[in-house]
Amino acid sequence: MTTSLVLSGALFEELTAAARLPVETAGVILASVVETRSGLRLLGRRVIWVDDDSYARREVDSLSIRSSGYVPALGEAERTQATPIWFHTHPGVGSRPTPSRHDDAVDTELIDLFRLRSGSSYYASLVIAPTAQTVTFTGRICLPTEERVELERIWVVGERLHALWSFGTRAKDLSSVFDRNIRAFGPAIQATLSEFRVGIAGCGGTGSSVAEQLARLGVRRFTLVDPDTLAASNVTRLYGSTLDKIGAPKVDVVADNILRINPSANVERIKSSVSVESVARSLCDCDVLFGCTDDNAGRLVLSRLATYFIIPVIDCGVLLSARDGFQVAGIDGRITTLVPGQACLVCRGRIDLRRAAAEALTPQERKRRADEGYAPALGGVEPAVVSFTTATAAAAVTELLERLIGYGPEPRPSEVLLRMHEREVSTNRAQPLTGHYCSESAGKVGLGITAPFLEQTWPQ
Repeated sequence: MTTSLVLSGALFEELTAAARLPVETAGVILASVVETRSGLRLLGRRVIWVDDDSYARREVDSLSIRSSGYVPALGEAERTQATPIWFHTHPGVGSRPTPSRHDDAVDTELIDLFRLRSGSSYYASLVIAPTAQTVTFTGRICLPTEERVELERIWVVGERLHALWSFGTRAKDLSSVFDRNIRAFGPAIQATLSEFRVGIAGCGGTGSSVAEQLARLGVRRFTLVDPDTLAASNVTRLYGSTLDKIGAPKVDVVADNILRINPSANVERIKSSVSVESVARSLCDCDVLFGCTDDNAGRLVLSRLATYFIIPVIDCGVLLSARDGFQVAGIDGRITTLVPGQACLVCRGRIDLRRAAAEALTPQERKRRADEGYAPALGGVEPAVVSFTTATAAAAVTELLERLIGYGPEPRPSEVLLRMHEREVSTNRAQPLTGHYCSESAGKVGLGITAPFLEQTWPQ
């Protein structure tokens, strides 16, 4: 079981700023706890700082806090059904974030009170210390069973993506196969690629190319989602496909290709649609999601997963337009990155809501509504060419790498538009619409499990 604290970039910056103060600083992080198949994820929602008047003592190497410093935060945790995480800093670059005997005693003193006042069956504590470049940490979680586990990782999702491993964690052994990668972006990034799970929704021309590139970059854990089987016309652009595999599930074709590249990879195959609730739930333990699906209903789900579970979603699409039926007139690729603070696909107008509603209907209901003139016509077979889907997939994977490495200009764009027919690339940024679920003011970032799931209606 892997235990992770997932933070938006803005929340991580708050904690980092506190760690760089000259005296110890404390607060309560409100988080949603999500139990996934691969471990425990604590989704940070906000931090409530101890106010100055509540410090009985506050020095460079110690602090003492009156109950007024944390009891209000526990009330807020109960009101919002959050788990409170007791947090404090050890100031000074080079300080160790290991708990002292006093910290151990505080944990013992607070555990029952935090549980009682918040209504959460979990208790967690976190210590952060600054380093020259970022921060380091240790954390502990007391489970409802009373078992205590270490917090292994902090995953930061913002304009940059950071994976921080607990203080004292041994560096991962990396294969010499990835020597050229390591020369380009260092061992830490290579280790991150090897450890996180990537979900790919849609295993057609774009999704299969994303999978191929990620496997060669060193990603070892995949969740593949696609409801379709390989058709003859797919072979011209779907990586890993051959004519003798016509009729095979696309997830199997792509999974087998990944395993040819890396036989030790862990690949989960889901022959279904991301717009099915059980499938969407299975993606909650992914660290990154690539949206390579053509359907609007699936994109709606991915867009909400990005907000509710603080999962970076890199959504991509390719549109070919032709004149006179057989002459290409436009080749457009789009890569949109969804992270907290940036507009979702709905705010951007990248989803046709009427089509999404029609796609979510059962076939029988869709036919009935179409007969009555209420359902919009769904898209037909669109032109597709391997070089264009591959170019878009490469730009999407490059977007992931840039956010891990940080070699590009700031502020980072949240959308890249490829006008291949004009040999032009443009970028943009867009803010969430006021009051929309992706806006941080809506309180949905990191909300986690809700009823109904993702606060949306699911087809039966």
